[in-house]
Amino acid sequence: MNETDVNGAGVAGGCPAQAMPIGPQARRATRRVAIAWGARQVRVGGAGPVVVQSMTNTDTADAIGTAIQVRQLAAAGSELVRITVNSPDAAAAVAPIREQLDRMGVDTPLVGDFHYNGHKLLTQYPDCARALSKYRINPGNVGAGSRRDDNFAQMIDVACRFGKPVRIGVNWGSLDQSLLARLMDVNAARAQPWEAASVMREALVTSAIESAQRAEQLGLGADQIILSAKVSSVQDLIAVYRELARRCDYPLHLGLTEAGMGSKGIVASTAALAVLLQEGIGDTIRVSLTPEPNGDRSREVVVAQEILQTMGLRAFAPMVVACPGCGRTSSTFFQELADRIQRYLREQMPIWRGHYPGVETLQVAVMGCVVNGPGESKHADIGISLPGADEAPVAPVFIDGARDVTLKGDRIAEEFQAIVENYVRRRYGAALKDPG
Repeated sequence: MNETDVNGAGVAGGCPAQAMPIGPQARRATRRVAIAWGARQVRVGGAGPVVVQSMTNTDTADAIGTAIQVRQLAAAGSELVRITVNSPDAAAAVAPIREQLDRMGVDTPLVGDFHYNGHKLLTQYPDCARALSKYRINPGNVGAGSRRDDNFAQMIDVACRFGKPVRIGVNWGSLDQSLLARLMDVNAARAQPWEAASVMREALVTSAIESAQRAEQLGLGADQIILSAKVSSVQDLIAVYRELARRCDYPLHLGLTEAGMGSKGIVASTAALAVLLQEGIGDTIRVSLTPEPNGDRSREVVVAQEILQTMGLRAFAPMVVACPGCGRTSSTFFQELADRIQRYLREQMPIWRGHYPGVETLQVAVMGCVVNGPGESKHADIGISLPGADEAPVAPVFIDGARDVTLKGDRIAEEFQAIVENYVRRRYGAALKDPG
């Protein structure tokens, strides 16, 4: 690494800081896959926006409970929602779930997750096959030997008949053992055999690509195929997807499987997905968080959105910048206000999204003292610098980089929220009046 001088200019052959490349690499070129329901069409790949998806954890046979959770996930911003289809009762419930969602005004496409008996369920329940917008097939558990080929072919035949795209989703927890054995034999014959982990990664990549090629031979269009290869190790995921990206042009669904609970799951998913997204790899993502008992399933949607938004790839909701606190911020008021404003902004988005185009790019700063408070507030669209320990009990508010008003007293939180609401109405409401 080159040293830098005090002005940030590179020395010893380096370059000025302002010349350093900033932002993700160019998106990997892929085919585009359309996933539709009615007039709603979600496009994956083809240099389009990275799509956020999630999955229900209800019993799909409970049509009302599943429809309610799909609506919650869609309201949180999930653009595709996957449901488990694992039994005749679940398959029979898919069409009623879709009908209930349509009655609720939810047009989010549904993805059916099939394992073991998917070939039977798709052929025996045509209403299920029609109501789903995409099928997820794991080639590692559709059968063994000739049965595997026949079962896979049946599922692809249904997809072709109803014009449905397919995600071929390989998982290292259910990898095709015959393929793995074949690659192990090939590896044993090498002059310098690979490590077992490398063979496992190669098996994931090979399974995904060979299955996609087989689907095309069976009549499925290349623009109806998405690939995924799920593992639970960050470094394995990065290595597998880099190789997939190098060897095919199908869109890729990213996700760390069994990521875990709480901060561990969030950190692991972010570490893996951010590296790949920065390299232009990935067309749709899911953050597979294990929720707390009776926890909010939509948390995984918010985390996925925040990964994309903090990387500058998409904007979903206004973001709040807040300092971490230190000895100068003995009061918890700035933390409470930051949390209040962040929740307020997210709660308003279902309404604001239709009334204030562009509001999702809004930046709000809630700072706790004078050290960085005024500066950070000026960088944001709208910001407040609250008093720290031993500072004057006043809170200057900055709008578009200029000091606008100073708040005092016991109603700072209410007054600042009103200022934010008025700012949104004034700035983003104008977009509707003057679209040109």
